[in-house]
Amino acid sequence: MKRDLIKFVIKDTGIGMDESFIPRIFDSFTQEDGSRNNKYGSTGLGMAITKSIVELMNGSVSVESKKGIGTAFTVFVTLRNCEKGRTFGNHINFKDLKVLVVDDEEIAAEHARLVLDEAGIKADISLDGQETLNMLEVAHVKQEHYNLVLLDWKMPEMDGLQAATVIRSLDRADAKKIPIIALTANAFDEDVQRSLQVGMNAHLSKPVEPDRLYQALEELIWEAEN
Repeated sequence: MKRDLIKFVIKDTGIGMDESFIPRIFDSFTQEDGSRNNKYGSTGLGMAITKSIVELMNGSVSVESKKGIGTAFTVFVTLRNCEKGRTFGNHINFKDLKVLVVDDEEIAAEHARLVLDEAGIKADISLDGQETLNMLEVAHVKQEHYNLVLLDWKMPEMDGLQAATVIRSLDRADAKKIPIIALTANAFDEDVQRSLQVGMNAHLSKPVEPDRLYQALEELIWEAEN
């Protein structure tokens, strides 16, 4: 099988980072400056998700940085031809599935879509709860139903819990039975329980682990259809 190696180098002249922090940059929930007044603050998931995406594409990512000078990321990606239409356990043909990914963080949504695409699963993206309800309504009218919803827990305006509650309250058979998986940076027992209480079917931590997602998809969709 033919393989092609591509190298990307991304440099900036920003604030940089201490060399002692570099070994931890790809860890989840890690920031060099975690103080509340850090103007560059975020969830600390961006680099962990980036590493996951690169590795999903058979690649690697490394970083060099100097404090006050800037940072350089080097990415190697090996591209190869691959056969889609993966089946995880002989129950579901993934190439027949269509999933709605809901996440207000675009990089996290694209990561989930990439994971799904790797298995041959079609996916649409919604960036907020209200848009999700609209997309589900359009799919219902067109009789092009989604097989499953990946629903981020924490979103502005309408969060995942609220969106799931509305979906389950709709007077439609598809809304009652469509599997909903909560995606969240929080993996506490009480969060899992709250997800189940509002009608979600499962709870996965971010960044998404491909095999755990594929297994949950197959089990929940097969259960919903049978």
